[in-house]
Amino acid sequence: MPDYPNLEQRFREILNLQHPPVAVSFLEQPPAGVEKFTGSEPSGCSFWRLAARGRAFYTVPGDHYNCPVGSYTHKIELPQDRAHELPDILGTMTSLGYLKMEEVPGIPVLKETPKIIVYAPLSKTPVAPGVVLLAAAPSKLMLLEEAAIRAGLGSKLPLLARPTCMAIPAALGHGMVTSAGCIGNRIYTDLGDDELYSAIPGAALEAVAEALQTVASANLALADYHRGRRHQLSTA
Repeated sequence: MPDYPNLEQRFREILNLQHPPVAVSFLEQPPAGVEKFTGSEPSGCSFWRLAARGRAFYTVPGDHYNCPVGSYTHKIELPQDRAHELPDILGTMTSLGYLKMEEVPGIPVLKETPKIIVYAPLSKTPVAPGVVLLAAAPSKLMLLEEAAIRAGLGSKLPLLARPTCMAIPAALGHGMVTSAGCIGNRIYTDLGDDELYSAIPGAALEAVAEALQTVASANLALADYHRGRRHQLSTA
């Protein structure tokens, strides 16, 4: 298994991350030695917040029922007595002008319903991650985007909007993606107003980290170059 603590350190140092990257893994069985989540959270992305605070744990589909939109993107079917909650929240969102109903079929979803979802800081992940989530300033995610392109692992998708949780199936299906987040995610996870997300397929993590070293060094050199040109050529 890759050296995930080292990978986390590299990402945190180069990107000046204020929170550890979060590893999300989809398994058939609970991993040995990992605690089952107990309690209640209002959203699927709330589990990102718990993992970013240092916890490693797993959930089952029932832990996600409080989040009808997150359940939709994760292909989790709500129980019959709660099935109305998805059309209810979509109705609210459309009535507010937040989205149009015809947009919903275009939202990426997982190909299969997960049995077990593991969340952990990248350095503590007990299994290979399916996707790694990073929250950082746009200037730092610029470096990450350039690294993904250099590694041949960038997606063709534009900057993702709502819902934030679709970044996970989007990354699995298309390569590294960047998300502007959504109002629900920002409230549930305490994402800063100056932060966006990147979602990296776990299989691409090492290649992106390697390319990031090169890209970061190149940007430092180019920053000096452009400062010099601005000083020499600006008249205002």
